[in-house]
Amino acid sequence: MNTKFKNILYSLGIYHPLQSQYRNFVFHVKRLFFKISFFSYKGHGFTCNVCQQQYFRFVDDRPASENKNALSNNDVIAGYGKNIICPNCLANARERLVVAMLQHHINIDNKKILHLSPEKNVYQYLQTKSQVVTADLAPGFYKNIDKQIKTEDATAFSFADQSFDVVIANHVLEHIPDDLKAMSEIFRVLKKGGVAILQVPYSETISESIEESLIENPERQSALFGQKDHVRIYQLNDYISRLEQSGFIVSKISYKELSAFHRHAIQLDETFLDIKKPY
Repeated sequence: MNTKFKNILYSLGIYHPLQSQYRNFVFHVKRLFFKISFFSYKGHGFTCNVCQQQYFRFVDDRPASENKNALSNNDVIAGYGKNIICPNCLANARERLVVAMLQHHINIDNKKILHLSPEKNVYQYLQTKSQVVTADLAPGFYKNIDKQIKTEDATAFSFADQSFDVVIANHVLEHIPDDLKAMSEIFRVLKKGGVAILQVPYSETISESIEESLIENPERQSALFGQKDHVRIYQLNDYISRLEQSGFIVSKISYKELSAFHRHAIQLDETFLDIKKPY
């Protein structure tokens, strides 16, 4: 979109509502297309744990050309690959992993949950079990998911200490320049014994995290990090160290240990981080 035109829409206060409507339109078009084109694949194989539909293959998802080199050269596990998108509800692999952990590993019944940059399918599942507060720095993008979404900066929450039992920020921290400040704020608003779901794109083969926290160049961000609004690629152990530095207790659950969820077509080789605030 032309920057000047975009700024006009911003000044009129309609940029985010229009973007939200556009995203909703694209979602429904894609869903109709996949439901028709993948009808012949319906049957036993994978079961989407969001909509419960079964297909013997899901939709593959590949990164855009401008993002591909950074992801492939650095062996980043970032949500792309085979069998990523459910043809029926369009839940993606990273959503299905979070929902699986909420269904079978993390107790959320009657809990108070903060859901940052809320993903539609995760949010809808949370609503059936918990009291959910959604928030984002640009909430207009998410009004079609939750009309009550709050405007919040993850590095300076307005919430009181120990306000939430669970905080979910799925693929969010790689966008935030001061990630340590965001981690400390998430730690602060979590109750003692609370759980944080903070999955990020990561690599286990690079020697250290690659980052330019103050970068504001979408083309360079795509070339370096594999997405135009990312500011880093985390090295997994470095990411864990940052979380531990913020006070969290972190343990890794490997893809192999998640074998019970492979039938949901979760992201190949992705490790889930079990992140807790100590009592």
